[in-house]
Amino acid sequence: MKTIVLGDTHGRPFWKRIIDQEKEFDRLIFVGDYFDSNEYKASEQVRNFEEIIQFKKSCSAEVILLIGNHDFHYFPEIGDHGISGYQEYAAEIIELMLDLNRDKLQMAYQFDDFLFTHAGVSKSFLDLSFGEGNWKIEEIVSSLNDLFSTNPMAFKFNGREPSGDDVYQTPIWIRPESLIMVNKGSLDLSFIQVFGHTRVPKISSIGKITNGRYQLIDCLGTSGEYMIIENGSIQYRRFISL
Repeated sequence: MKTIVLGDTHGRPFWKRIIDQEKEFDRLIFVGDYFDSNEYKASEQVRNFEEIIQFKKSCSAEVILLIGNHDFHYFPEIGDHGISGYQEYAAEIIELMLDLNRDKLQMAYQFDDFLFTHAGVSKSFLDLSFGEGNWKIEEIVSSLNDLFSTNPMAFKFNGREPSGDDVYQTPIWIRPESLIMVNKGSLDLSFIQVFGHTRVPKISSIGKITNGRYQLIDCLGTSGEYMIIENGSIQYRRFISL
């Protein structure tokens, strides 16, 4: 099985170049943040998201669309309009697009020992959300996806640290330093976590100091790298610029 994993999109159409470059694959994972770009107009972001949705519908491979914080604040029930990057002038159409396609979006995904979310899953968030000792390793993904369906407000920004560097932060907001610290000896023994959210110059710039248990991939806008997972091994590749 060949899996392509892409960092934060933010309206960038680079995913199409990567698909053309790779040609054959079995699974494609987007880690979220389809909106709130400094490079592309809101209309271009919306069109790019529409193309991603259409690709998911038509592709013979499995296409996973995770939710990022820059998507989350547009869901109609959330109301986090003061969050950085929020496009008030385009909010209505983005909100509509996300609401119409929420059945195609999810909070978490897993295969083998790879766990995918937008920013990472902390033990403290799981304890806070489900009760300490009341969640199971093998049910983390289904529990997070069910929680978003029943109580999406549970994923709102929490804590006082303005950048989200807090062990109780949600899987769309937490920063790597808190994630790595709080999971030491617990979740890091069970999963290799793959996530975006925190921009890096190249993949796994922090993951290297944790024996690769944390793979940071928000670098489509920097190095242009993306991840390939095939037969349990990880490769980093770069899309070819036109």
